[in-house]
Amino acid sequence: MLSKTQAFALLAALTATSVQAQSGTGVTTRYWDCCKTSCAWTGKASVNQPVKTCDKNNNPLSDASIKSGCDGGTAYACANDSPWAVNDQLAYGFAAVNLSGQTESAWCCSCYQLTFTSGPVAGKTMIVQATNTGGDVGGSQFDIMIPGGGVGAFPQGCINQYGSTSGWGQQYGGVSSRDQCSSFPSALQAGCQFRFDWFKGADNPNVSWQKVTCPAAIVNVSGCLRSGDTTGSSSGGTAAHYAQCGGTGYR
Repeated sequence: MLSKTQAFALLAALTATSVQAQSGTGVTTRYWDCCKTSCAWTGKASVNQPVKTCDKNNNPLSDASIKSGCDGGTAYACANDSPWAVNDQLAYGFAAVNLSGQTESAWCCSCYQLTFTSGPVAGKTMIVQATNTGGDVGGSQFDIMIPGGGVGAFPQGCINQYGSTSGWGQQYGGVSSRDQCSSFPSALQAGCQFRFDWFKGADNPNVSWQKVTCPAAIVNVSGCLRSGDTTGSSSGGTAAHYAQCGGTGYR
């Protein structure tokens, strides 16, 4: 049986671990593979509903059981999963996440504030919602969804959705200039340009991160909110997000 001193020490250690799991330092990468995201399946976490998916024309789907377009199905990531600038210092978006010591039941549809600590975006902040699990990334890594960021390990998804990925750059890393964004479907061009505008062409910058309340503007796009959570106020951005998009399926 633990003594009172040992019990308090154990409680303090557990509390510290819990707090530590809510913040830390990490790295970022980027991708856009068009695949249905992991958190779009039912049963991944305690949420109001899975992350929204779209058909190949970016029209929202209501059936969460439809297979991914990367696996012979017809469900894809929606074009409005692209990141967008709220202002010069703040942006919103979505990411595949892998956090050391946690599983996707903890991070699916959670939001994280990323403060960039290296590269040309150092000092800027981005809030991302975890809509995917980074099975091929390391711990404490945020793989940000950015059109033109590279199709990664699943190159067939975007071919299935858009017919061709000619001009989309390298499989890992994607395009290298803003001009290349014009080769993308119109629904993805603003998201591609984001990388060279707000994101200043940064290449996998480091971050300090902390778990935060999801802004309403992000939840309005994904449709997913963790059970018991409420949405925070959004620092604008929703109207600007949809105004920049030319494809179908934007709401």
